[in-house]
Amino acid sequence: MSDAYQPLSCDLYDYLEIACMHHYRLRIELVDGGELQATAVNTHTAPSKEEFFIVRDNSGEQQLRLDHLLAITPLDAYASFGRVLLGNQHC
Repeated sequence: MSDAYQPLSCDLYDYLEIACMHHYRLRIELVDGGELQATAVNTHTAPSKEEFFIVRDNSGEQQLRLDHLLAITPLDAYASFGRVLLGNQHC
């Protein structure tokens, strides 16, 4: 994967916003094969125009660059969506 930031398409970005709005607990799959479970907190755009997904787990908050995300799956039974594939879905 190139280190140059690749923005996420708007329709996929909406799922991250919904997850943050409802503070969904998520299973987050990363493009490098990593995985974590965390609560969606917010999104953030850096001055460099890179976008980040802010999540919280037992170790605190962390920022995940959006183009490093492969998929998110809500772990809450009441979630309004299921697994969403984000990786390789850029404009």
